[in-house]
Amino acid sequence: MATLIKLYEDNPNERAVQQVVECLQDGGIVISPTDTVYGIGCDIYNQKAFEKLCHLTGKKKEKSNFSFICYDLSHLSEFAKPLDNSVFKLMKSVLPGPYTFVLEANNQVPKFIQKKKTVGIRVPDNNIIRTIVQKLGHPIMNASIKNHDDVLEYITDPELIYEHYKDLVDIVIDGGYGDYTPSTVINCTDGIELVREGKGVVDFL
Repeated sequence: MATLIKLYEDNPNERAVQQVVECLQDGGIVISPTDTVYGIGCDIYNQKAFEKLCHLTGKKKEKSNFSFICYDLSHLSEFAKPLDNSVFKLMKSVLPGPYTFVLEANNQVPKFIQKKKTVGIRVPDNNIIRTIVQKLGHPIMNASIKNHDDVLEYITDPELIYEHYKDLVDIVIDGGYGDYTPSTVINCTDGIELVREGKGVVDFL
């Protein structure tokens, strides 16, 4: 059964954060808050965890479109090809924030994740998930938690999330109620193009 951990964004408990990090390092699946909807994720370098994440989210491995949650933009060169100056300036101006940027992937992206040519980068404005990523030392692979009824697309109550996923994942982090609106997705592989308008404003486009 999953462990339910309560964390506060203004001061995440160091011991609890370390517990989450060790779980990820051991191949665990963790549900955590972001600055939009709750996400389900794993260590990007653990192939077995990736395969389990695909199974839980109903995604085919070869067509997976998980985003990478980063602490800041310092990891960009590890996974994405060099950016146009305008794209980097845009990312720097709105991140941390509720945006996913689709970039051209380089050959350092783990081969078992995807053979597609793009990678989605997230730097959420949420101190819980960013502290975990910072402590882990590299990004977390993440997908949004979907609801299972026809009324609301996403589950926002961490207790309800725990009830649904307690036998499927290793840790559920209670960071308070999540948002109903997902991130805004911007494709930067050929210019700057809005793919999905979400929580992030797009008045710069």
